[in-house]
Amino acid sequence: MSTDTQEEIDIKELEQLIDIRNIVLYNDDVNTFDFVIKQLVKYCKHRHLQAEQCAYLVHYTGKCQVKSGTYDELEPVCSALLNKGLTVEIE
Repeated sequence: MSTDTQEEIDIKELEQLIDIRNIVLYNDDVNTFDFVIKQLVKYCKHRHLQAEQCAYLVHYTGKCQVKSGTYDELEPVCSALLNKGLTVEIE
């Protein structure tokens, strides 16, 4: 592989890494732990234990990153969580 080809690949990988964002879930006084856990399992594809840990982090610290990816990957997940009444945003 030539140096130019390797540099092109490295640039593309770097561009992809730069575009990585996070869905952040914020604490609220409305949703129950069980409801939040179910939504994280369903939409973020968390395992139950991971979703439970995120719910506790949100409860005690006020927020938690629950999913990473590109904006295009995260937007439908974020919208679904918002539609379920969770307080989330893409950062």
